[in-house]
Amino acid sequence: MAEMIDIKVVIDANCIEPRVEIHTKNETEIVGTIINAIETVARNKYPPVMVQDKGVVRFISQRDIYRIRTEGREVRLDTADSSYPVKGTMTKFENELDEERFFRISQSEIINLYKVDSFDFNIAGTVGVLFDNGVRSYVARRCVKPLRDKLKEMYENKKQRGGKR
Repeated sequence: MAEMIDIKVVIDANCIEPRVEIHTKNETEIVGTIINAIETVARNKYPPVMVQDKGVVRFISQRDIYRIRTEGREVRLDTADSSYPVKGTMTKFENELDEERFFRISQSEIINLYKVDSFDFNIAGTVGVLFDNGVRSYVARRCVKPLRDKLKEMYENKKQRGGKR
């Protein structure tokens, strides 16, 4: 006979991202199946990005990416404390990354909006980006209005949900 599963969803306005907890007396086969199913769904919607680090292949979760940028003719992926060369074009990454989380600020850079500490909207029209790891970048002039629109949209969505993001 199959195990019955008690599922409870708690709506919490202070919860930034969904969190799953499994309470069980013993780790059973069905618990492992549930974990695999959740991980598979999360990976399929927002797959990790493959990088090579000193001959070792690593998979970087989208939530750990600060930015993807070009440096010369090379595309690089930056995390909090590392930078990795990646295969692919900026357009490929722009299309594959979570559009709620990532935004293209120039021809050569896509940033994770959730890793930004602050934006410096200068009166001269330039916009500085300060990441929470201390790295600074700048928004291309042609991307300033779309960025303002994106931030406004995020703010309105946050207000409608009544929670933090």
